[in-house]
Amino acid sequence: QAQLVESGGGSVQTGGSLRLSCVASGFTYSRLCMGWFRQAPGKEREGVATIYTNVPVDSAVYADSVKGRFTISHDNAKNTVYLQMNSLKPEDTGMYYCAADVKTPFPHLTDRNYNFWGQGTQVTVSS
Repeated sequence: QAQLVESGGGSVQTGGSLRLSCVASGFTYSRLCMGWFRQAPGKEREGVATIYTNVPVDSAVYADSVKGRFTISHDNAKNTVYLQMNSLKPEDTGMYYCAADVKTPFPHLTDRNYNFWGQGTQVTVSS
């Protein structure tokens, strides 16, 4: 059974850092579009970063709001995708979800195309 399990959320102050992890099981991990999404209370879910596990990490795609601060990476040996978040801001607060699209062979942030979702991990940034 395919499953995504996130970890690494927490509470930090403005300017702090967190690293989220997402372990994928039950997938053909080497060819998988993986994305990180977030949702703040009262707001729509938005794409944050995405990567395709069969191509170099420099092909990753980022939302404009996180470019230069967040970095997505993956470790194929561990079937794990990471989201390193630096210079965090209060507006980065939200529930962060890992998602997998098993059909699309390139990274993208169109959430309706993602087939599998993790349970989410909370990130809270205080000012």
